[in-house]
Amino acid sequence: MNPRIEYLQELIGQSGFDAVVLNPGASLRWLTGLDFHLMERPVVLWVSKTGKPLIILPELEQAKLAGFEAILEGSFFEDDPSTWHEVFGNALAFTNGKDLRVGVEPTGLRYLELDLMQAALPNAHFVDGSAALSSLRLLKDQDELARMKRAAEIAEEALLETLRTIQAGQTEKEIASELLVQLYRQGSDADLPFAPIVSSGPNTANPHAAPSDRAIESGDVLLFDWGARYEGYCSDITRCFFIGPVDERLQEIAKTVQRANHYAVAEVSPGMTAGQIDAIAREEIEESGFGEFFTHRTGHGLGMEAHEAPYIFAGSQLELKRGMVFTVEPGIYVPGLGGVRIEDNVVVTEDGFTSLTTLPREVKTIERYLKLMDFFRGL
Repeated sequence: MNPRIEYLQELIGQSGFDAVVLNPGASLRWLTGLDFHLMERPVVLWVSKTGKPLIILPELEQAKLAGFEAILEGSFFEDDPSTWHEVFGNALAFTNGKDLRVGVEPTGLRYLELDLMQAALPNAHFVDGSAALSSLRLLKDQDELARMKRAAEIAEEALLETLRTIQAGQTEKEIASELLVQLYRQGSDADLPFAPIVSSGPNTANPHAAPSDRAIESGDVLLFDWGARYEGYCSDITRCFFIGPVDERLQEIAKTVQRANHYAVAEVSPGMTAGQIDAIAREEIEESGFGEFFTHRTGHGLGMEAHEAPYIFAGSQLELKRGMVFTVEPGIYVPGLGGVRIEDNVVVTEDGFTSLTTLPREVKTIERYLKLMDFFRGL
């Protein structure tokens, strides 16, 4: 049996479930190595406490199961949707109509699959399966960490190459398009973790701004929030730059965010809670008078998805453990003026932390930043 599936089966038993059901997504890929995309045809993985998991999928995907017969049972359906209820009912007939408690990913299972499952299992109770599923991919092994490190390297090289092309008057969209090209040139998987954010000037006060037709101007902050994916694993980084001389308040904001990032990252260690890391970053920003402008949590987990457990938010009692990977990304966003965010990808180690991201955190002009990088690489 696949050790990852065995691990999930242990979690299912410990959590009081009879089974869990998964849609295509990161958890299904992590468990089986199979990659399916969400489409109009349903795909469901059923994992009980014991025995071989069952996957129900379209006949056109049947070839993907070649070589997986030892770990998965397959049940297949044709394109006519009127036959799907019968196929699901027959595939799950082994449950004998028992009262079952079935865990689902609360942000993953669609109505399409849920409707088919409820019809096939009228006595089953479908409930939030987070108790079993949230910790499934929480601790990364060395192979996963190596892929995430490479994803960070690809992203960083892509940004540096993009910075070398930036000229006065370029728009956010033009810069973002170059960054996309560079991500692929440097080796990112085709499926990026998310569409890169490139924002400038007052647009940087929106943490999730989309690249626009606004041209960069002297006095702007230019913000990049981007990432690469390598062999299925993500990076997620934010760096900011000054375009010429900037407002003194923006300089103060940048220094404050840099300190908040530094202090929070430096304290990462096993035994700390996620809430304590958030508090360290938040305290620095509040003491500097910008507390009301730090409007989001300090970070989120990273792995096969750009956002996954653990989540680094105020009051969280989740204990940090070796192998957890998450972002530390304090930010200050002042409407009408602009914002700064500095984001790193951090791994909890046995006695502290390692940062997968290595680009300098200081907010400088692009010219000074590139000179600094060229100097260090020339040593």
